[in-house]
Amino acid sequence: MAHKKGEGKVKNGRDSHSKRLGIKLFGGQTAIPGNILIRQRGTNYHPGKGVDIGKDHTIFAVVEGVVKFTYGKDDRRFVHVVPAAVVVEA
Repeated sequence: MAHKKGEGKVKNGRDSHSKRLGIKLFGGQTAIPGNILIRQRGTNYHPGKGVDIGKDHTIFAVVEGVVKFTYGKDDRRFVHVVPAAVVVEA
């Protein structure tokens, strides 16, 4: 008696879309207010001067300037946007 074999049951036959996380503007690049600097899950990077953090932990610029990464206490990584006028003077 010829017949096709059953396919069986697959519990995880789905695939999720990639979330496009990561650093969007690197150190030394210019940012304008509203530019997204980092998309992340949790606070791997913390907001510094000239940036703010969204409810999904996205870090974005609130002033125009140059992106700068620094380390703080307990090896916390901070992201800053230094205004262009300050960079020229220094």
